[in-house]
Amino acid sequence: MKRLIFTAIICAAATGVFAQNMGTDSTKASTETKKTKVRIGLDEDGLQFDPKYRKDTITHVEKTYQFLRYRSWKSSNVGFDVLQFGVRFNDNFKIYLSGGFDWTLIRLRDNITILPNQPVLTYKQDDIDFSKNRFSSSYLRIPLSFDFRTKKDSRGNRTHFVFGPDGGFLLNGRVKQISAEYGKQKIDDTYHFTTFRYGAFARVGYGDWGIFAKYYFNDMFENSPEQDGIRNFSFGFTLGF
Repeated sequence: MKRLIFTAIICAAATGVFAQNMGTDSTKASTETKKTKVRIGLDEDGLQFDPKYRKDTITHVEKTYQFLRYRSWKSSNVGFDVLQFGVRFNDNFKIYLSGGFDWTLIRLRDNITILPNQPVLTYKQDDIDFSKNRFSSSYLRIPLSFDFRTKKDSRGNRTHFVFGPDGGFLLNGRVKQISAEYGKQKIDDTYHFTTFRYGAFARVGYGDWGIFAKYYFNDMFENSPEQDGIRNFSFGFTLGF
């Protein structure tokens, strides 16, 4: 009964393995392009010279600022179920519907602030060195599970193969920052996280422990065209079947 009430899922790896455009610039107004003059000697490589300078120069242009870059090993996905209703057809097969909560916690690399209450996902560059700069979302999740399990072995354990669709409703988005200048700050907003997400998951385990993977088919952000194509994929360890 206890297992039916609390199922904890802990992801230790790469919640932020996002598909396609993760890290591209979404705010043209905030795009920074820097030009650096580099002095060279001879034209051995066919470099173009700037006639405005008496000495030879070449211009280098940086790539567009990638404001959603994140630290993989400090980003995570954590979730647990609090309710479960199911039907067991036989000793080896069960279908059940669960309800719980899910958090995606993205540790940003750069000293930026994602701005609330904007028409599209927008950021500003900061002159502050954040010791923590986390961009996160929380969802009410409702997975439907198809659970195939083997017979008990000599230790009384079973092997489980579980898969099914997974849907979720956005509860909140949050920016959490820690710095020497301002201490700890939390700013809540939707941040254009998609209101309803849908995808699929799979879990394989023995006894109470296993591994899982899940992928959401729709975009991670909505009503923000520059983030089209960014989707969420995560995998890790699970406790409880």
